[in-house]
Amino acid sequence: MKNEMYVEFSSVSENEAFARVTVGSFVAQLDPTMDELTEIKTVVSEAVTNAIIHGYNNEPGHYVSISCVLDENEVEIIIKDEGIGIGNVDEARQPLYTSKPELERSGMGFTIIENFMDNLEIISLPDNGTTVHMKKQLSKKTVSK
Repeated sequence: MKNEMYVEFSSVSENEAFARVTVGSFVAQLDPTMDELTEIKTVVSEAVTNAIIHGYNNEPGHYVSISCVLDENEVEIIIKDEGIGIGNVDEARQPLYTSKPELERSGMGFTIIENFMDNLEIISLPDNGTTVHMKKQLSKKTVSK
């Protein structure tokens, strides 16, 4: 059965935990493993944090949106901002790259997302925001008789 949810919230760092828990709660209906659930919650945290800190330069008064689609054992998550965008997506995907070294950012956000998800697509245009589109196939659990 296909199920969908959409949520939009203010671009303040306190809402990162809200986003993480909201997506985690929604995905829980598929009965993922603890590792799968932790990975999904982690990628949501990374993408939302990137939107707030990098997309909106940590300025309130903007919005981040998340849509999540569950279809069989596949989870699809799309996180969007309408911030400054990413000038060079390939560079931003490199491990340890950060556009905010003064904030002591690790530069591992997209690397973590790539490692935890099966598919990652980043669409970004300067001054038009960023869309992070992720997919993960959950393991099928066997039922003991």
